[in-house]
Amino acid sequence: MNTPKELIQAIQKTTVDVIKNPAGFFETMPVTGGFVDPLIFLAAMGIVSGVIQAILSLVGLGAEVSFFMAIGAILVMPVIIAVASFISAGIFFVIWKLMGSNQTYEAAYRCVAYASGIMPVMVLIGVVPYLGAVIGLLWMLYLMVIASEKVHKLASQKAWMVFGIIFALLIILNINAQRTARNAQRQVEEINRQIKSMENMAPEEAGKAMGEFLKGFKESTADTKK
Repeated sequence: MNTPKELIQAIQKTTVDVIKNPAGFFETMPVTGGFVDPLIFLAAMGIVSGVIQAILSLVGLGAEVSFFMAIGAILVMPVIIAVASFISAGIFFVIWKLMGSNQTYEAAYRCVAYASGIMPVMVLIGVVPYLGAVIGLLWMLYLMVIASEKVHKLASQKAWMVFGIIFALLIILNINAQRTARNAQRQVEEINRQIKSMENMAPEEAGKAMGEFLKGFKESTADTKK
């Protein structure tokens, strides 16, 4: 049984290999051996990503959260990622099977779990609006293509075509989601600004200002939906 120090060193080595030499890593990755090792690696990436996300939020480079919310995110993120990994592995397993792979669900899970080695870096670059998420998804696309070639023994051209379409859709959905979230955030900030500006107004003036604001808010919302 590995000591904590040996486990940390193994996780660090795996992370470096996935980032620097994904082709070499997936070519030599055991496709069997159980779910424990990849799950531990995935949880470690979740913890590191949670810490990075919390730090970014506290310094104003992410969603504004309190200290306790940041700590909660660190504790919850590995659990969410672990659960999502089994679902994601199932989806990729079906895709790889349809593409002609003879590998098992365990092999698919290992590919997905170890690909999470780029997750901490994805969190860092994710602070760049739109572009960060696109780069992260393109990087994951590349890893899935490499895994398709080295682990599932599929043709490179087929892998690029299939996963290219899938990740193109994911990029479009992600950009739309970010745009919607940013519009909602701006609207909330505008509401807060209007409320603060009305604090020193007379009741009649405040009522009139609120009416004008709600009218403008309704019109802007209608334009957004078009």
